[in-house]
Amino acid sequence: MPGGLVRAAVAWAARWVIGAVGGPARFRIIAVLAGVLALDAADKGTVGAVAPELKESLGISNTELGSLTAVSSASAALAVIPVGVLADRVRRVRLLAASIVLWVLAMLAGGLADSYQWLLLSRLALGAVSATAGPTLSSLIGDFFPPGERARVYGFILSGEMLGVGFGLLVGGNLANLLSWRAAFFVLAVFGMLLTIVIARKLPEPARGGQGRPRPAGQRLDSGQGPGSGEGPGSGEGPAAGEGPAAGWDETAPSRGDAVHFALRGRGIEPDFALILRRDPARMSMWEAALYVLRIRTNVVLIIASAVGYFFFAGLRSFGVLFLDRQYGLAAAAVTGPALLVGLGALAGVLSGGRVADHLIRRGRLDARMTVPAVAYLTTAVFFVPALLTTSTATALPFFLVAAGCLAAANPPLDAARLDVVHFRLWGRAESIRTFLRMGAEAVAPVTFGFLADLLGSDGPRSAQGLQYTFLIMLGPLVANAVILLHGRHSYPRDVATATASERPRVR
Repeated sequence: MPGGLVRAAVAWAARWVIGAVGGPARFRIIAVLAGVLALDAADKGTVGAVAPELKESLGISNTELGSLTAVSSASAALAVIPVGVLADRVRRVRLLAASIVLWVLAMLAGGLADSYQWLLLSRLALGAVSATAGPTLSSLIGDFFPPGERARVYGFILSGEMLGVGFGLLVGGNLANLLSWRAAFFVLAVFGMLLTIVIARKLPEPARGGQGRPRPAGQRLDSGQGPGSGEGPGSGEGPAAGEGPAAGWDETAPSRGDAVHFALRGRGIEPDFALILRRDPARMSMWEAALYVLRIRTNVVLIIASAVGYFFFAGLRSFGVLFLDRQYGLAAAAVTGPALLVGLGALAGVLSGGRVADHLIRRGRLDARMTVPAVAYLTTAVFFVPALLTTSTATALPFFLVAAGCLAAANPPLDAARLDVVHFRLWGRAESIRTFLRMGAEAVAPVTFGFLADLLGSDGPRSAQGLQYTFLIMLGPLVANAVILLHGRHSYPRDVATATASERPRVR
């Protein structure tokens, strides 16, 4: 029966995912962290999905529509700096749960808005409380998973971002058509409440510096390999909050996953002795930490690349549905099919980008976490051009599919590389600086895209000319991104060696 086949397919997919990530304990951690990104991305995707309804209901322009996302990103950029300090000094799981509670309240306020000004203020508050995700997730991922696996694991976690955008575009858009744009906001608030409960009950607080990581199911502590029962000591269950490492949590820093650090050995790669930390970085002020992480050449390159990539993605997310509607003459309901396929391409890209980079590192390509994103950005630009120029949905769809996959594939290696080159006691603050600049780029992007679309567009209300020209122009920064990453790949091995050589004070 069809129902039985669906259940069997879902069960097989669940077993495959659990096996791929290393067992149930790891799966729970990854699923919860992916859920946080999914919630934030679903919110931003929903704004783009309900764009036609918002414009009609509140009588706003493209620039004002872009401002709804811009103010959210701008307030997040301002709030993320103090959050980064907290992420390095307090219990991150509690910080994350509290921020989502406030996020839910801001989302409910947005759903009740009866004017553009009210909605704009709710987006301002929502951005401020959503700033917690970047620094806390980065620090948690670094402590939960060893270096050589992080790009692959980041792929699974960032898939939540892709799924969230898809949920916002598809479910949010359909709810807006069937009920109203307010219903889409209320549904997201309900998911936020549920996620808060899951975080409080299922997500343990890991020890700093990777002391007590959940090892993959079936892997012994002594050799890093071998059969395991998957239960009890071999289950990979984490320590209770506030406790030390428990049985099944790997207390050894190197593992078979630490391919990056093992690959450095025997290569004669010397660290930058001027950047080796000689004191506890946890005692650094925010200003000292910022100056230090911005002296790491690879980190600066990665920050720029991330900001540029998210700049383009933010514009695409805000105006993609509107472009499909006007360029290809698709009604809102008809957008669902093409958007779903493009979303699947993005999901495939985010799951494969990290795996490819980690595989190349294990084969001796130390700069893979730089070259894989560079190739991905260049391929994105190449494949977007024909998709934007054609007016045929069937012709454009394969190009959009590949372009979306490559754009998403760049993020897991970039995120993993940032953890590689920064001391673990600086992960929260380093990520807050990166998120500050990334959010700034995301804040500017919707307004910039909307302004250019209004400036370059024709007078026809159904014309896609302005958006078409805008997307074509904005492909230029993606090409520049590829060049920057290829230029910066030479400093990556040395900066990894520097982070490894830095003193690691005992964490209690």
